[in-house]
Amino acid sequence: MSELTIPHVHHRHVDVDGLRIFYRETGPAEAPVLLLLHGFPSASHQYARLLDALGTRYRLIAPDYPGFGHSDSPAPDAFTYRFDTLADVVEGFCLALRLDRFALYVFDFGAPVGLRLATRRPEWITGLVVQNGNAYEEGLSYQAVEFIANRRGVPGAAQAARAILTPEITRGQYEGGTGDPSLVAPDGWTLDQHALDLPGRKDIQVELALDYFSNLELYPAWQAWLRAAQPPTLIVWGRNDPFFTEAGARAYLRDLPEAELHVFDTGHFALEEKLPEIAPLIDDFLARTQK
Repeated sequence: MSELTIPHVHHRHVDVDGLRIFYRETGPAEAPVLLLLHGFPSASHQYARLLDALGTRYRLIAPDYPGFGHSDSPAPDAFTYRFDTLADVVEGFCLALRLDRFALYVFDFGAPVGLRLATRRPEWITGLVVQNGNAYEEGLSYQAVEFIANRRGVPGAAQAARAILTPEITRGQYEGGTGDPSLVAPDGWTLDQHALDLPGRKDIQVELALDYFSNLELYPAWQAWLRAAQPPTLIVWGRNDPFFTEAGARAYLRDLPEAELHVFDTGHFALEEKLPEIAPLIDDFLARTQK
């Protein structure tokens, strides 16, 4: 009888500057580490199947940002929700878990959080897996540019940001652009919407939406780091993403000519439909680049 190996996945909390931060962890303690940073409006649960797929070979760690998932979610008058402060918390999370050498998986919000971390702590980063995580202006769709124009002081900006926090739009982020929606479990978007509907959570998301423009201002610095550091990089991208276009995936090659690029005929949450195709690519990439 063949041996079937399935990893145990631990669900834990750690204190980071007074915030109780939830995270999922699997894999051998001595194995190469992959830190997985989630997107909007999701949380670490979006990586549950990937943890199962790779957790016997690598140490995978996926935290929830404050205001997301099972982490503490103080009101905006008690915690300043900005991309800078999310990066502060992830940096503190790494220090708390003594993570100082890892590959970084960046998706959606995880790109601006993770690239902030990379430019602050470049010695920590041994490689990148980029999945629909934008760092180039040409990767922004018209819809994304229009949304990013919402910022503090712009009349109607907060209302426009709040308008996307609906079940229809949350579901659309998962199913939109997929070739076979039956491969997308409803659990992801319903769990995300449940979290969004908790008291105070929509106020948090509005705060972050109105700060998204700050990421564009840092694109040149992130691109300069990529050019200088040349981290081993795997890019996997859903080409039907309504926010972050295929041009944004290909733009990385300008600064990382040795990066490996794979584009899939799916949407924003590419792992939902294409995990059987993407997980082996990540496995192969980590096996070749992480020692």
